[in-house]
Amino acid sequence: MSNEQRVDIPPYLQESLLTDAVAEMAGQRLVCISPGLAQFAGMAAVALPQAAVSCSYLDQYRANLAIDYWRNRPPNLWIECAADLPDRETDVVAFPFSASGEAELTRDLIQAGHERLRLGGKMYAATNNQQDAWLDEQLRKLFRKFERRAVSDGALYVGTKTEPLKKVKNYSCEFAFRDRGRLIRAYSRPGVFSHRHIDPGARQLIEEMEIDARARVLDIGCGAGVVALAAAYRGDSMQVHAIDSNARAVQCTQRGAELNGLTNITTELNADGKFLGAGSFDVALANPPYYSGFRIARHFLTAGREALRPGGRFLVVTKRTDWYEQNMPEMFNDVSAVERKGYYVFRGIRPSD
Repeated sequence: MSNEQRVDIPPYLQESLLTDAVAEMAGQRLVCISPGLAQFAGMAAVALPQAAVSCSYLDQYRANLAIDYWRNRPPNLWIECAADLPDRETDVVAFPFSASGEAELTRDLIQAGHERLRLGGKMYAATNNQQDAWLDEQLRKLFRKFERRAVSDGALYVGTKTEPLKKVKNYSCEFAFRDRGRLIRAYSRPGVFSHRHIDPGARQLIEEMEIDARARVLDIGCGAGVVALAAAYRGDSMQVHAIDSNARAVQCTQRGAELNGLTNITTELNADGKFLGAGSFDVALANPPYYSGFRIARHFLTAGREALRPGGRFLVVTKRTDWYEQNMPEMFNDVSAVERKGYYVFRGIRPSD
């Protein structure tokens, strides 16, 4: 499928605002992110054939969608999934932000973008909030040379780097939690589920899981890795494999294992549900998100079933029981649930094929 044959999908408003300004962007390198299918990045690569255009995603699933959309992409366009923006000097950074986005991740990204800009380089930041004041304030803290442009339905900002930052803030953090009297250290970054604290659902899943000391355990959607870390301490012969589609989540879980001196945790960046070692795990654990109309929850259940050996156990924590009561018996035997402090931990057994 050529780009000419591709069905064009309208970009998000904030990405359209960046596209409207692409004619004035100049330089040999441009770095951006995208909430959609890298539409701005693709248009910039076409409009600026002399520039290397990199579009960075935290999430592998979204990156894969964009790569497929630009299957026959311009030769100067790169789309990648990574925990951080490309670590090289650039002339232009372009950020399309949503008014409903995560504040700390936004601050982290604009600081990282500023650090990567050469002196004289420009940051273009767009938001779909016409009444925005918050992003304006954050950008003014970083740029002395700064302008806000009036645009329809949103706001477009342009900052020019005139000097390095005097102080670089560290948005990552370490936090600790206890499991069975043991203090476990975890590491998290903005953009990772349950940044800075243990999620209450994960806490109930940890409290409820009973794992044989020699089990092979799969943590699906590991986030900062708290469930994987707790599982790894349950036995010296335990082997834990932690999966997430978010590159920062995988990075944080690896860092958490290092902080605790654990060598029995492996990680995998994966969005398709076809995991390394599928069919051999004794236990699969999951704390799926609630958004997307249970699409992700179904993906977790399907992937977990395929990853388990026959007779293997699947444990999932949720606050919403109806969907699991209706759907888990389609994939697992002996489905049951235990209520813990407003959460429900469902169990099921992988049947033989």
